[in-house]
Amino acid sequence: MKTLKEMLNEANAEVDAVPPRAVMALVGNPDVLFIDLRDSAELAQEGKIPGAVHANRGMLEFFIDPASPFHNPVFASGKRLLFYCAGGGRSALAARTAQEMGLEVTHLQGGLKAWKEAGGPLE
Repeated sequence: MKTLKEMLNEANAEVDAVPPRAVMALVGNPDVLFIDLRDSAELAQEGKIPGAVHANRGMLEFFIDPASPFHNPVFASGKRLLFYCAGGGRSALAARTAQEMGLEVTHLQGGLKAWKEAGGPLE
């Protein structure tokens, strides 16, 4: 059995993680889509990065696959996709999965927690 720690280590070795200060420069960039992977309750409680699209982690593969009835066209937009979650774990795993499905994805290092600590804006 592979442990969560092993899976996170593998994902973090394969996926680019961008620090919050560098990500802040991308807010409002029309070529970048922020994808919030947190649950709806987390989103409602804490807000989100301005302009972020909510895509619950549990449905991600269904949202990405164009053949799925749940496909979300933002994943076929050709824009740079930047995933984030609360602390960076879910987004690392999700970004790895998205890459396996053919997308180019980065994720926010340290998640929304690091974003808030760095003074990142929320809506």
